[in-house]
Amino acid sequence: MLDSLGPQLIFYLLLLMAFGGYFFVSLRSNFSKTLQQVSVWALLFLGLIGVYGLKDDIRQNLFPAQNVLSDGRIEVPRSPDGHYYLTASVNGVPVRFVVDTGASQIVLSQRDAERAGIETASLAYVGQANTANGTVAIAPVRLNTVDLGPIHDRDLRAVVNRGEMDLSLMGMTYLTRFARVEFDRDRMILER
Repeated sequence: MLDSLGPQLIFYLLLLMAFGGYFFVSLRSNFSKTLQQVSVWALLFLGLIGVYGLKDDIRQNLFPAQNVLSDGRIEVPRSPDGHYYLTASVNGVPVRFVVDTGASQIVLSQRDAERAGIETASLAYVGQANTANGTVAIAPVRLNTVDLGPIHDRDLRAVVNRGEMDLSLMGMTYLTRFARVEFDRDRMILER
């Protein structure tokens, strides 16, 4: 093992000597500027180490995610914007939903419906829904599968919204499938 480290060690020592020599020459001509640059790079390096060390905490605060607890319950933290977001698999494709107790059913955006394999161009938009943005046309669809953690549902009714939507809505027809939906401080708990 020491034989394989020998050439690498010599290379790194030569590299260190080259940088050290450059640093020494630079230091002699303009000490304060060199010290300032070294300080800036050191602070940037420490900042990157700090961000890397806190990346999981930062991600959880910016993008809270649901947790499946050991007893099968699903715990969803409230997002900083006050909403609860779920990621469920619809027809095998992950879809991010906003939990909307004011929505009577599962409402897919056109983008999410297309990702889930539904041809939105061939749908019959025969229904209407009253939203905060006015009345929109909706098309009834059947979802082959909806998986949320350990919970697997098949052949669920939903609608596709023809209007502009950023996210799909997880409405009451899905939420009432749970035996318990509880809002406790900054989290929602779903239990079957």
